[in-house]
Amino acid sequence: MKPAPVKIQTSAGGVVYRLTPEGPEVALVAVKGGKVWTLPKGTVDKGEKIEQTALREVSEETGLKARLDNRLGEITYWYYLSEEKARCKKTVHFYLMRYLSGDTGGHDLEVDDAAWFPIGEALKAATYKGDREILEKAKEMLEKKRKGAVREGHGKNP
Repeated sequence: MKPAPVKIQTSAGGVVYRLTPEGPEVALVAVKGGKVWTLPKGTVDKGEKIEQTALREVSEETGLKARLDNRLGEITYWYYLSEEKARCKKTVHFYLMRYLSGDTGGHDLEVDDAAWFPIGEALKAATYKGDREILEKAKEMLEKKRKGAVREGHGKNP
């Protein structure tokens, strides 16, 4: 029996954060009938830069406008496309993004819901291991930013 063909997909997404007196909050989206909480992400369109995809997909899926802060890394995983009878190797590039404006109620119909979570709760709510790894990197980066701002004498979170 011949092995299933392999497709390669590239996606991008982000960890949108906002700082509150209680600590950072991040946005997650719910899919699969609201049973799965995940990071917003989507496929790179032809001619689009990965950073542009990340900002576009985050905006569409969460209803939030954000700006890129830092690259968080990528995750790669395999899944099966039953309609195409093909295995798919997907790499998703993630960015830490500072919230600018918008409301999670403005998400598109690709997702069932979008919501803010304290970062510790987001780590518990995220369904996929890869998302939790990216959220952990975001948490570390945000802690370094906070400590750096206090150490530099700014007196408050960036």
